[in-house]
Amino acid sequence: MKRSVFYDFTKGFIEENPTFRLVIGMCPTLAVTTSVVNGFWMGLSVIFVLVFANVFVSLLRKVTPDEIRLPVFVILIATPVVIVELVMKAYLPAMYEILGIFVPLIVVNCIIIARAEAFAFKQPVLNSLADGLGIGAGYTLNLILISGIREFLGTGQITIGSFRFPATPFFEPAAVMLTPPGGFICLGLLMAILNVLLARRERKTKAQAV
Repeated sequence: MKRSVFYDFTKGFIEENPTFRLVIGMCPTLAVTTSVVNGFWMGLSVIFVLVFANVFVSLLRKVTPDEIRLPVFVILIATPVVIVELVMKAYLPAMYEILGIFVPLIVVNCIIIARAEAFAFKQPVLNSLADGLGIGAGYTLNLILISGIREFLGTGQITIGSFRFPATPFFEPAAVMLTPPGGFICLGLLMAILNVLLARRERKTKAQAV
């Protein structure tokens, strides 16, 4: 049965959301989400690498021997990661310093490898492209959401370039939100809220079907 390209794109936002549903790629999710800007650039980097890897894994899937597919995946993932590193070093050196080791570690990010193994190696190019864009966009939105909550509660403001909202904090910031425990707290609460909402939707759907 032919897969829907639209479904392959949209499933990354809820049904196969990498952070809140699949629970993969947790290290960078918790490490870099102390500000919205950090989350945005990390997410954008992952989108580029994921799309590049998915497309080329799919293109080469029929000529890649099953026995060496994982080394091939790593090479195809490492190529866009190097591109991201070089571009960041050249044009965004401050951001590269902030993201640090988590940029080169995109090579072994579970999200990238999982999509190559579970999807792109078995599906056509167009579907793999849609999958990469959807999963990457979903992951980026996750990072921005978590970053926004942590930055706002931890500093009392959200800073994007020279813009700050609000101009002056109206409450005493909780610095713990900028620490690893704060990241776990934020992530856990968001996962719980999403699971409750999805469970309610499922019960409602079943009730309507009866």
